Amino acid sequence: MKVNRLLVALVLLLGMGTASAVDWELTKMDGKTANLTDYRGQWVIVNFWATWCPPCREEIPELIHFHDEQKGKAVVLGIDFEELEAGVLEEFVDEYMMSYPIFTLKPSNTTPLGSVPGLPTTYMIAPTGEVVARQVGMVSEEMLISFMQSWEEENKVTTEAKVETQKP
Repeated sequence: MKVNRLLVALVLLLGMGTASAVDWELTKMDGKTANLTDYRGQWVIVNFWATWCPPCREEIPELIHFHDEQKGKAVVLGIDFEELEAGVLEEFVDEYMMSYPIFTLKPSNTTPLGSVPGLPTTYMIAPTGEVVARQVGMVSEEMLISFMQSWEEENKVTTEAKVETQKP
């Protein structure tokens, strides 16, 4: 029952209808960059979090398990949404054994994906590159999988067509 309410929250919070593909250059902890388009063809879960945020820390094990179990189908990208020295962030990532890529971003009112009204905030990007959901508050592995399955079922024909047309 709780998962269903959260799934409904994901769907209702977005209300984007027809979204266009999004790209964004992200900076990793080590200063190297990556683009959202590097992950096109799989689900991208962009999770904005901070080390000082208790709900953020609580959902990390769920995100780790989801990321590890969904390899090839989905990837979690953690966006540390605070200003920390690199060593402090690296220590935190090691302590929590975070297996998914971690990027850094100075806090701001908006991002290329949309607003981040509180932490944690998670955006879901479909394999086509479209932002299809946003959740303010914690997410679970079950919630993410449930949303992906529902979205894929509802959008099966259009997703396959869009992915095919975007291939080089």
